[in-house]
Amino acid sequence: MPLTLAPDLPDSLQWLNTAPHAVAQHGWLTALAFVNAGSTWSLQKLHDLQLLCAKHPQRLRALAVHMPRFDHERDPQRVQRRLQRHGIKLPVAVDADWVAWQHYGIQTWPSVLLVDGAGRVQAVLYGDGPVTELDAHVQAFESELLPDFDDEMAEPAPRVREADLPLCFPTGLVVTPQLLYVADSGHHRILECNHAGRILRQFGSGDRDFVDGTMGAAAFRRPHGICLLRDVLYVADTGNHAVRRINLRSGDVDTLCGNGRVGTPVEGPVSDPRAVSLDGPRAVAAVHDQLFIALSGDNRIWSYDLGRARLTYRAGSGELKVRDGTSTYAAFAQPVALTAVQQTLYVCDAVGSAIRSLQLRDDSVQTLVGQGPWQFGHADGARTIAQLQDPQAIALDPDAPLLWIADAGNDRLRSLRLGGGDLTSLELSQPLHAPAGIAVGEGSVWIADTDAHAVLRVDPQTGKVQHLPIGE
Repeated sequence: MPLTLAPDLPDSLQWLNTAPHAVAQHGWLTALAFVNAGSTWSLQKLHDLQLLCAKHPQRLRALAVHMPRFDHERDPQRVQRRLQRHGIKLPVAVDADWVAWQHYGIQTWPSVLLVDGAGRVQAVLYGDGPVTELDAHVQAFESELLPDFDDEMAEPAPRVREADLPLCFPTGLVVTPQLLYVADSGHHRILECNHAGRILRQFGSGDRDFVDGTMGAAAFRRPHGICLLRDVLYVADTGNHAVRRINLRSGDVDTLCGNGRVGTPVEGPVSDPRAVSLDGPRAVAAVHDQLFIALSGDNRIWSYDLGRARLTYRAGSGELKVRDGTSTYAAFAQPVALTAVQQTLYVCDAVGSAIRSLQLRDDSVQTLVGQGPWQFGHADGARTIAQLQDPQAIALDPDAPLLWIADAGNDRLRSLRLGGGDLTSLELSQPLHAPAGIAVGEGSVWIADTDAHAVLRVDPQTGKVQHLPIGE
């Protein structure tokens, strides 16, 4: 049966930091990925391709085409910053009008086409299958030219730090009466600061790795959400597919659960933390001795019993949907942030542009704001008409029945009055840049202004913004 020829990529594509690329190149097998830069599944596929290109440097090359879901994802600069935040260095083109998608007849992201040097499509892989599946196809076409595949291979971790900035894509925040903790994601570390922004301690060497140990020897990989319970800071170590914990008395770092590779969790006792698989943990929240974990690649919420060392599934079917219900019937759309009060866990669904609540007594899920993965915008008012766009973080106000929202797609700070109230926007004295972290305390709203590599302190009464000179 003759092989299909891959169409040329359209001239309308906007390439990021690179000249236009041809799909086929003599002597190379090309992996052409169709992705969305905000999709956890797509980002994992791009990491897989980077890994395989590093393993097969003489024969495999990879290109990616990004299709926007949200309006802000049509902006090449914003797309480029999102990819940089997640460590993606492949050549990527923005297909703002989905032209290449239509030319190739793609049905879903991520999709990967393997194209030989003559431009023939040798295979098409759909969805978020494991890296071993993709590598098996590569070996099938180039087995005599490619080295053996290592089942235990991990993403290369060169001892090279990111750009020399005081902060690099900060995300998760925790504030106490005296201290501020910052997940400095692009520098692969956690910072302990005072409220004036002075760094007191650094947890993690800054190397992109997966290492337990003392605060200076331990290593993280793109940590995101953080939460504090007594003297322990819990970290969603997203790039390592793990949940880590920092003993704030000693400064030591160890792993609560996660083995460094993407996988599906299994309920039950955790006797060996490194034997547990997780899929893109993005947020953690503590309620008494239960640590709740949002898995953005799994679209589920899990809990870890800190007293009994046991992992339990709580809610989410795994489908990428905004659907209310109990336990397995409910569905989330890429949960990326959590916050809790008493017996209610609030969930921020990025792809669903939604805010959800999970009642811990019966694991029932209800949507507070949001209609679905393709319904988004910027509208204040009653919950039935209010809209968000790609929200990335939430925090409860300790002094009022308010849920604060970092509405990243709209670059806005929003608040939702609990108990059936409206969604409103707070006008700030300066613009935000894809905020992906938020905390509330000491009379202020603290924001990780992620794409601006900054942390801000906001007066919720006036909207006045103060820049914190962390590391400056």
